[in-house]
Amino acid sequence: MRILLIGGGGREHALAWKLAQSPKVEKIFAVPGNPGIGQIKKCSCVALKINDLESLADYAEEESIDLTVVGPEASLVEGIADVFKRRGLPIFGPSKAAARLEGSKAFAKEIMAKYGIPTAFFKICGDLETAKAYIKEKGAPIVVKADGLAAGKGVVVAMTEKEALDAIDEIMGDQKFGEAGASVVIEEYMEGEEASLLAFTDGKTVVPMIAAQDHKRVFDGDEGPNTGGMGTYAPAPVMTSILRAKATEQILKPVVAAMAEEGTPYQGCLYAGLMIKGSDIKVVEFNCRFGDPETQVILPLLKSDLAEIMLGCATGSLDRMEVKWWNQCAVCVVMASGGYPGSYETGKEIKGLKEAENMKDAVIFHAGTMEKDGKILTAGGRVLGVTATGDSILIARDLAYDAVRKITFNKSFYRKDIAWRALKR
Repeated sequence: MRILLIGGGGREHALAWKLAQSPKVEKIFAVPGNPGIGQIKKCSCVALKINDLESLADYAEEESIDLTVVGPEASLVEGIADVFKRRGLPIFGPSKAAARLEGSKAFAKEIMAKYGIPTAFFKICGDLETAKAYIKEKGAPIVVKADGLAAGKGVVVAMTEKEALDAIDEIMGDQKFGEAGASVVIEEYMEGEEASLLAFTDGKTVVPMIAAQDHKRVFDGDEGPNTGGMGTYAPAPVMTSILRAKATEQILKPVVAAMAEEGTPYQGCLYAGLMIKGSDIKVVEFNCRFGDPETQVILPLLKSDLAEIMLGCATGSLDRMEVKWWNQCAVCVVMASGGYPGSYETGKEIKGLKEAENMKDAVIFHAGTMEKDGKILTAGGRVLGVTATGDSILIARDLAYDAVRKITFNKSFYRKDIAWRALKR
C-alpha cells in the first residue's frame, strides 16, 4: 500500500509511526509532515499546500495512492473526503457533511437532541444579547462554546456569571475566533471526570478503541488556561469495561446510525469526549478525527494492523477486520514552549532527542519542530509528545518522565503530574 498522510503534528507523527509498522505499507507520503516523520524509514515529507484539496487529489492520482489518511479536522470540515471520493480515491475520514459533528457544535447538539443521545442541556445563540440574557437567566457555573472550529480553544468553563459574560464579549463581540464565534452554544456545567473514547467506523460497523484521558489545563493540578492538551494516558481507569460498553451502545453506535439516517453516513475516526459521573455518561463534544495527544497513547497499544483497519473503514469492510489491543498502558507528556498557550518564541535548538529515542519502550513524537542546518528546532507551542509504554500506568509514566529529562530546549516546560487521576485510584 502507498499511503498519503495529511498533516504535520504529533498526531500525524503517531499515525505515520504506526502505519509504517504494517508489512502491507510500502511508502507513506506526509503533507507537509515534520522532521520526526521524515526520520521514519518508509516516510517522505512533501511540501504541498494542505488546504489546496484538488492539488492533493492530483498528487494522490500521480503517486498511485491506495489510501489517504487525514489528520487535521480543518481539512475534513473543508471537505477533503468529498474531493477524493469524487475521483474514486479511498480516504479515511468523514465527508464535509458528516464532519459537521465537529465543525458545528450547534449541529452536534441538535443531532444529539433529535436522537436521544445523552448530553448537557443547551441553548444555541446567534447574537450577543440573547446569549447574555440566557447566561443571566441560568447563572453560573456554565459553559460557553464557539460554534465553529477554534483549534480546541473556543470553550470557556465559566465558574462565575462575569466569566461567562466576558467569554461572550470575547467570542461574539471581539470575534476572537473569527467566524467560528458567529454563534455560540451555551450549556449546562457538567460535574464528573472527562475521558475520550475514540472509535473506528465505516458508517455501519463501530469498533471502540481504548479510552484515554487528556490533561487540558496548562499547569499542574489542572490550573491555568485550556490548551490543546499537555499530556494523556491510556487506558483511562475511569472508563471501566462496563462503561465503555455502555458508551458504545448508547452514544457511539446511535450517533453513527443517526448520521446514516440523516443521509450523511459517517466514516473514519469518531472521537467522543465524555463526562463520567458514577454510572452516568454524557457527551461533552464530538470530534471528527483522531485526538491530539490521545493518538500518541492509543496507537502504541494497538496490536492489529492500522493500515488494514483504515482501509476497511474507507471501503465499508470494517466488519471483516480484527481489532486487537496489547494489555499494556501508555503515557504521553507534552513538552511545550515557554508562554504557551499564549505567545511563545520558536527556533530553539532541541538537544537530547537521540538519547531519549534510544530508551526501550519510549518514542518521541514531534508536534511542533523544524529542521535547519541539521539541527532540530522548536516550531510551535506544543513541541514534543514524549510517550512510553509499560505494564502499568505508573511504569509508563516514570519511563516517560525519564525520557523527558533527557531532552532540553530553552524555555521548555511540561506538567509534572500527568496521569495523576489514574495513580490516585
